[in-house]
Amino acid sequence: MSSIAKLSGRDKTNALRTHIVSMLAADSFISGEIIAIELGITRSSVSNHIKALSALGLDIFSVKGRGYKLAEKLTLLDESRIRAYLFAEHDARILVNNIVGSTNDSLRTQSLGLPQGSVCLAEAQTNGRGRRGRKWVSPFGASIYMSMVWRFEGGYQSLAGLSLLVGIGVNRALKRIGIVDCRLKWPNDVYHHGKKLAGILIEVEGQSGEPATAVIGIGVNIQLPASVDGIDQPYTDVSSILSRAVDRNEFVARLLEELWLMLPQFQLNGLSTFMQQWKDADLYYGQAISLTSGKNISTGISKGIDINGALLLETNGHLKAYHGGEISVRPA
Repeated sequence: MSSIAKLSGRDKTNALRTHIVSMLAADSFISGEIIAIELGITRSSVSNHIKALSALGLDIFSVKGRGYKLAEKLTLLDESRIRAYLFAEHDARILVNNIVGSTNDSLRTQSLGLPQGSVCLAEAQTNGRGRRGRKWVSPFGASIYMSMVWRFEGGYQSLAGLSLLVGIGVNRALKRIGIVDCRLKWPNDVYHHGKKLAGILIEVEGQSGEPATAVIGIGVNIQLPASVDGIDQPYTDVSSILSRAVDRNEFVARLLEELWLMLPQFQLNGLSTFMQQWKDADLYYGQAISLTSGKNISTGISKGIDINGALLLETNGHLKAYHGGEISVRPA
């Protein structure tokens, strides 16, 4: 534990909690005394760390006289395991964290020195966010919380439709592990049988007319706890759909492979190569929908997307394109 002893502040706290989780993941009870001796901390500190991990959504059994144990077996994210699942090596960095505020923020602070396509992953986020400022609930070890950095020499205009492209990539990765019937909701969600499975948040940095850097945030529900506070819509997860446990390391590898393949194609040709894939999975194509932007509400029939990723809405025989932003899409 000498490496942890050299740390301070939040880094030390996160390192201690990571080690505690790895000890609890042994699938047998372990006493607080043994944890304390192993980490060189007090029993009281162990108890406080356990409480903090439970507050982050980690389901921990605590039995007097026996100690602590995870309610469900947990395989932690690990760079070496992810790379072992990849079919080919890649120069991108894979940064695995224990607890961060948000993976987008964590990656942004390091993005300048990272190779194209590098990613930040976390076991939990304390300030995860989705589109329109909504909180992304991030229970410990229950999902994929990932951000990728991708630079676009063509600037802001070359990013049109990027969130749709990433949604297609998530869907392709899900198909590779056996989930073949997901639908894509414009502009940034993946649904399965009417329940949200994944979401995307893209944040862009750069000046107009200059190269732009996109931080691509992706959240995919893998195996959520039985009860999750703070989610205000129907949701599902990968394990429930497949009726089996899924190694998150394997899914991350499949997702990285898809994005590393698709993003260079997107840089060259935009969405043109992927239009049919979006149409095949479009949640609302041909259906009556309602678009809400502030106090403005528009209704009509969804006609898919255009080459720039705008949503096409047909109203009284007229077709109008709606671009991303603060627009909410619902069935009419």
